[in-house]
This record gives sequence, structure tokens and C-alpha cells, in this order.
Amino acid sequence: MNLRNLSKTLISSLCLLLLLLATASSSLSAQVGQNAQRIAAGTFSNRPKLLWKFKTKGVVNATALIAEGKVFIGSNDYRIYALDFVTGKKIWEFKTQGVVEARPFLHQGTIYVGSEDGNLYALNAATGKMRWKFQTDDKVMGGANVIPEPNGKGFWVVFGSYDSSIYCLNTANGKKVWQYTTDNYINGTPAIGNGKVILGGCDGVLHIVRLTDGKKLNTVALESYVPGSVTLDGALAFFGYYGNEVLCVNTDTAAIVWRYRERQFPYFSTPAVAPDRIVIGGRDKQIHCISRKDGRNIWKLRTRGKVDSSPVICDGKAIIGSEDGRLYLVDLQTGKEVYSYVIGSPVIGSPIIANGTLIVGAGDGYVYALGGK
Repeated sequence: MNLRNLSKTLISSLCLLLLLLATASSSLSAQVGQNAQRIAAGTFSNRPKLLWKFKTKGVVNATALIAEGKVFIGSNDYRIYALDFVTGKKIWEFKTQGVVEARPFLHQGTIYVGSEDGNLYALNAATGKMRWKFQTDDKVMGGANVIPEPNGKGFWVVFGSYDSSIYCLNTANGKKVWQYTTDNYINGTPAIGNGKVILGGCDGVLHIVRLTDGKKLNTVALESYVPGSVTLDGALAFFGYYGNEVLCVNTDTAAIVWRYRERQFPYFSTPAVAPDRIVIGGRDKQIHCISRKDGRNIWKLRTRGKVDSSPVICDGKAIIGSEDGRLYLVDLQTGKEVYSYVIGSPVIGSPIIANGTLIVGAGDGYVYALGGK
């Protein structure tokens, strides 16, 4: 092998090693749009227009997934839909036996999504045909995450259930690898990083679990239950909960870094985490921007309804829905309202943005695509 070919081989090997290290420490991201911190790349219009909308037969509280030129999203009509990202035309639908509020996850041509019927489904992303399903003892309302097996030979899917357990399954066949049991419902999506699974529960505990075998590493006792998901950035976990607070927790030490308590209202929203600040919606009808470093308030914007929707940050704006039927675009630095798009029905699900197009569901049963210059 000559020197030039050797250099190419070494560079390729280094790139592969870096990729493996990155995927080993966090969940995979086969989806287009925001990263695990809810930050979306690219630009988004300050005055978005309706590009298309698709009518389901039930309320759409689910958050969409954008991947492979499709929008995957669940509905309270018990169905999971695959829509064309550009036109909104239906490609396929799959009917479960319960409401679908969980956000789908795509990996290697398979969609993983839970249902109120207690199953986690593995579906062919191209056709919607079921590859396998795994039955839990209660509803699955949170999303799943896929990560590489520690031995590098395959992949695992991790999710929570209202039967109080976190499950880890083999993606190839749906067989259980491990199960971690808590003392109450699990509603959120597990955050995965640095060899840990981090998830809050309705038992009022933040659980820090070893990824390799599902054994408890640590717990953080809280004042009340955690209805949403944790946003993980490095060792720091950011989340709101029913104890009327937003917390930052160091998952290596299980120490609470800071607390944000503004008013006596809970938080169901999952925060978006930027380098210097986080944004989260509250049941006090406000959007809160909080210093990432010390938990102090930076700004607040009042809406006309509860804000259970989770924000996405894109192009210098925080974008989030409200029960007042509006989608708010807020200047990330100043907290000033840039624009509000009137949908006219509660927006409980969370927006997702890819290639300048935003996808969000609403209480009127429609899936909306917004964008434009």
C-alpha cells in the first residue's frame, strides 16, 4: 500500500471511529429535523404560510417524525400515518387498537412507535406493514429511542410504558433484552447518553439507569411526577415537572444544579436546550426562557392557553404551540413575539422543522405543514 492510500485508509478509519463513539453515547438520529436538544438547522420564515394540511379522524396530539421524504405521525383515531413531505398526500396508514400520541422513531427502514393499546410496533417505513410488535401491560404514550448494542453487533430500542417499566428490546426481532421497573406510570421518552438511560416517572423520581443491563445507577427524588421528557445535553438533564419547577440535574452525580420556580403551575412541556439558555412551555400559559448556567429567568411570553407543546429552536426563533390554537414564533434573544399563526384549535403536540417546513398536529384532527419564504 502506498503512502497516499495509507493516509486515506487512516482517515476513513478515524471517521468511522468518531461515528461509532458518537452513536454509542447517544440515541441514533435517522430522522431529519431537530437534534436531541430540539435545535433545528437552517432557516424558517417569520411569516409562514400553509403549504398543505391532512385530515385524520381524531385529535392529533402526537409529534411528527420527518424522514425519507415522509411525515410519520399518529392520531387519536388509532392510526399511524405516512404522508408525503412535499404534498401531504397519504402514502399508507396502519391501525392500532388505541390512541397514538407517541412520536415515531425511524432506524434502518423501520418505524418504532407505541400505542395506547400497550404495544410497541415495528413497521416497515416504506409500506406500513408490521414487522413485529411487543406487548406491555399498559399503554405506551412516549416515544422510543434506538441505540447500538454495546458489542456493536446490532441495535436496541428503549421506551417506557404505563405499566411502570422501561423496556429495552432487540430491534431485529422485538425480544426483550432487559426491563427496569419503577413505582408508577412512565409517560415520557427516554433520554440516552454516556451509557445511561434517563427518564422521569409518575413516581416522582428521576431514574438514571445503566444502558448495558438496565440496572439502577442512581435516582433523584422529586416533589411530584414528571409527565414529560428529559432533554439531555452531555451530563446535564433539563426538564419540567408537576412540582411547579424546571430542574437541571447532573446525571453523573445525581445532584440538582439549579431550580427554576416562577409560579405555582406545573410543566408538561419538554425543553429546547441552546448553548446559553433553555425554552419551555408552562401551564401558566407562558413560554419561559431560562439561563442554562444558573436557572435565572431571561424572558417570558404570555399566550392565551396552557403550553404543553414542546418548543423547537430554529433560525433565532423559539417556535411552540398553545392550547389557545396558535403557533408562536418568538425571538430567542429578546422574547418578543415575531408572529403567531392561528390554527384555531389547541396545539398540544410539538412542532418539528426540516428544510424550512414545519409540521404540527392540532385538536381539529389536521396535520399542518407551514413554511415559505
